[in-house]
Order: sequence, then structure tokens, then C-alpha cells
Amino acid sequence: MNNANSNGPSTSVTRPLGARDIKTLGLSALGGALEFYDFVIFVFFASVVGQLFFPPDMPEWLRLVQTFGIFAAGYIARPIGGVIMAHFGDRLGRKKMFMLSIMLMALPTLLMGLLPTYATIGYLAPILLLAMRMLQGAAIGGEAPGAWVFVTEHVPARHTAFATSTLSAGLVAGILLGSLMATGLNYVMSEETLYNWGWRVPFLVGGVLGFVTLYLRRYLHETPVFTEMQENKTLSEELPMRTLLRDYLPGVAISMIATWLLTAAVVVTILMTPTLLQSFAGIDRGLTLQANCVAIVCLIIGCLSAGALADRIGDGIVLAISCAGLGITYFYFFWLMHHDVSLLFPLYALVGFFGGLTGIVPAIAVKSFPAAIRFTGLSFSYNVAYAIAGGLTPMIVTTSIKTLPMSPAWYVAGVMSVGVVMGIMLARRHYHYRAQPAH
Repeated sequence: MNNANSNGPSTSVTRPLGARDIKTLGLSALGGALEFYDFVIFVFFASVVGQLFFPPDMPEWLRLVQTFGIFAAGYIARPIGGVIMAHFGDRLGRKKMFMLSIMLMALPTLLMGLLPTYATIGYLAPILLLAMRMLQGAAIGGEAPGAWVFVTEHVPARHTAFATSTLSAGLVAGILLGSLMATGLNYVMSEETLYNWGWRVPFLVGGVLGFVTLYLRRYLHETPVFTEMQENKTLSEELPMRTLLRDYLPGVAISMIATWLLTAAVVVTILMTPTLLQSFAGIDRGLTLQANCVAIVCLIIGCLSAGALADRIGDGIVLAISCAGLGITYFYFFWLMHHDVSLLFPLYALVGFFGGLTGIVPAIAVKSFPAAIRFTGLSFSYNVAYAIAGGLTPMIVTTSIKTLPMSPAWYVAGVMSVGVVMGIMLARRHYHYRAQPAH
């Protein structure tokens, strides 16, 4: 698996980042932010959507469980879209799939903003909502892995972690856009207006932003790695998935565990926590959304810091430190919020910063596969793991929190413990990775 740790045939290990690299990273991150906004805006309006798309006499906890269930359906659909787009990405080109994924995201997001509610069409409303959510999931299944492969195949190999962390910071910025949208609407609209029509605004805006993203991506070029493989006729001759499952199962295992860490850091601590604090700790909706914005800004800073540091001292060391920090700070934060909200902002900011481990997780996964099957390897591992962990986690946490109020904190602490062990193991292999030549 020597070539699994290089960016590809023509990528220089030693050259510095150039203007074209910066442009590619910038446009990719911006496009990723706009597309990820489309995917996550649902969770910021989960409580509103739940009341509008389910029977009004349903218990609050059950309505929340079913709403997060529809949210989770987006994760379950990810492997299907991801594997299909990855297959063609490894055979036909990275950029083509990069363009396709945004089209598949923009349309259902726009339609979600136009859907009739339960009061109008009854149980057909949540069914249509579920269908739109699954289309979003199929789109994002190809987007995130494709974007990470795209940027790492454009930059020098020694900047792999910084490239993935920049893209991850862009994806997180999409979450920030969603949080800012939710916070802004919460302040400028009355609750009655928000429930009448205000909730539609973020989805309609998201659909428009999707087409803006499509326009921006016209300015990106195919990766030099894929272009050279195409010219040298070194593309995978058999089905990329067959090669992956036959020869690279260890890489699949590493990538899936790393993705599990990412789901805990994003789905629980960032996406679910505001709603959990509102519903089960009784904290004001506006206050939790403001704190969430601060946490996301710190997460972006954490992503970039972790990526830059990982390129210098190794992915494993940074991963172990970040996981330990996130497990400890989130546990204390979630416990304290049930008793005292005076430290809501600084503690949530600290949680966000340690969540920067999300920036180096894709770097670890990218290094696990050779260029010819990299898109397929990363997409399969990432999406299957996300479908399982990201899909089941909201259901498990919201179901168990009734009897175990600290279940979100215990879950994050347990997953981060696995991350510390994995980081230590990767740290031992750090110098092995650095010694690999570029192929």
C-alpha cells in the first residue's frame, strides 16, 4: 500500500502552495459551504418542522424523535449516492461528479421550502419531506468525499491535512450559515410568523445558493492526478469497488473509524446540541443558537489549526489531543448546562475548537487509498460509516435522553476514547507516512 499514502502521480511533495492551489481551495471551500448549508438547515428548524409536519397531539419527545429520524434518513441515503458518484469519479473524472452533486442538492432543498404541511395534506407531508431529505443525502454522499479528493489531488502531498481541513472548514461554514439564518429569523420574526411561512425562507434561500455553487464550480479544473492517470492509461481497469474490497480493507476500517469520530464531533456537539438544550435543559432558543454560532466559528478555527499542525507533527498526535479535549470539555459542558448557563458561551466555544478534529479525519482517510480508487475508497468508507453512526446517533440519543439525561455526553466521551487510541496508533506510523515517496 505504498502508493496509498501519496497524492498521486504528479503531485510534488516539496513545492509550496501556489496561487492556483489557493484559488482551488478557496472556491472548493466556498462551494462546499453553500452546499452543506442546504444539507444541515433542516436540523436548525427541527422543532418547527416537527410541529408542522406531524400530528399536533403527538408527544413532544416522540415528535422530536420522528423529526430527527427524517434528518437521519439523509445519512442513510448517503452511501447510495456516494458509491455511484465515486465509481464514475474514479472512471470519468472528479470534476464531473463535483458538478453533479450540487445539482442533486439544490433541487430538493428548493422543493422542501415549497412543501405543504400536515395541516394541508396529512401524513403525505412527512412522506414528501422524507423523500426530499433522502435526495439531499444522496447528493451529499458524493459531495464531501469528492471535495476532499479534489483538493488533495491539487495540492502538494505535504499539505494534505491543511487542504482537507480548509475544505472541512468550508463545510462547517455552511453549518454556520444555517445557524446564523436560524438565529436571524428567530429575532426578526414572531413565533407565529415563523410557523406560518418563515420556516420556508432558509430552504428557498438554500436552493438558490445551490445554483450559485454550480456556477462557481465552472471555474475549477480537473485534478492533475486524474488527468495524468487518464493520459497514462493507469485508471482502474476493473470495478474500483472490487479492487477496494479485495485489497484495501484495512484502509476501509481506518477510514470508517475516523468517520465515526467525525459524526460525534459534528452531529451531536454542533447539530443536535442546540435542540437538546432547548428541549431537555430548558434553555432559551435564542440563547442556544447564539452560543452555537460561537461554537461553529471556533470549530472553523479548530479545523484550520488542526490541519496546519498535523502537516507538521503528524495526524495521529493531533487527533489524540483533539479527541481527548473534545470528550472532556463536552461532558463537563453538557452536565453544567443542566444546572448553570453562565458559562454557556466560553465552554461551547472550547467544545467547538476541539471539534476541529473534523479537519484531519479526511486527511487520514485520503492517505489510506491509492489514486486509482481513492474516490471510491473514501466515499464508501465515509458514507457507510456516516449512514450507520450519523443515522442512528440522533435516534439513540433522543430516545435514551428521557431516562439518561447525560446520554449525549456519555456517547461523545465514549467515541472520543476510541479516537485517542486510534490517534496514538497512527502517531507510531507518522514517520512511516512521511517517508513514503510520491508516486
